[in-house]
Amino acid sequence: MIRFDAAEVIAPAAGGSVRVLQPITLELTEQRIALIGANGSGKSTLARLVNGLVLPSTGTVTVRGRDTAHDGAAVRRLVGFAFTNPAAQLVMPTALEDVALSLRRTHPRKARRLDAARAVLARFGLEQLGERSVHTLSGGQQQLLALAGVLAGEPEILVADEPTTLLDLRNSRAMTELLLSLRQQLIVATHDLSLAARCERVIVMEAGAVAFDTAAEGAGPDEAVRWYGARA
Repeated sequence: MIRFDAAEVIAPAAGGSVRVLQPITLELTEQRIALIGANGSGKSTLARLVNGLVLPSTGTVTVRGRDTAHDGAAVRRLVGFAFTNPAAQLVMPTALEDVALSLRRTHPRKARRLDAARAVLARFGLEQLGERSVHTLSGGQQQLLALAGVLAGEPEILVADEPTTLLDLRNSRAMTELLLSLRQQLIVATHDLSLAARCERVIVMEAGAVAFDTAAEGAGPDEAVRWYGARA
């Protein structure tokens, strides 16, 4: 279970501070959860609280009973995070090396680590790109490679921050199908309302607060999408 207990985020700003996220109390238990809302609504901040990329200024966030503020390393082993722009995650020269970097803890011996990385690439249909520079890959290939690197560590939860925003229609559809097929619990912050509508629970963020939550309203994902669309 992922639990937010009055979790609030206040950030420094010129002349003082700004409340990015109002105090939020939630329990996230569903397998597929979408966070939607306008830019600046707080959905990405809420997503980043799950793996400790952002820490609450007040209140707590716990993942499987582990506090993100006090047990961050354990939380990050449980929670993988996929950024909007894969360039934020692709740090090694080649695709094979980049995936291998994610396997250092589980495969300390280099030869076995590279073999495991090749197996990960094959799982995602990227086996032919192992020796390619990450900078020569298409946007869709980079996004898929970044996701492969995150999932190589076998996290229990995947948080994806706008994973289809930079993709064309074909790659966006392929990424959607992949995300929804994963065994991991998925929390996705997205502007793609068709993706959100296929999740079990949809939370609409507005002005740093939860404005609509299908779990609280006894509503379906389509109702949340329509509610948001009517206010956009």
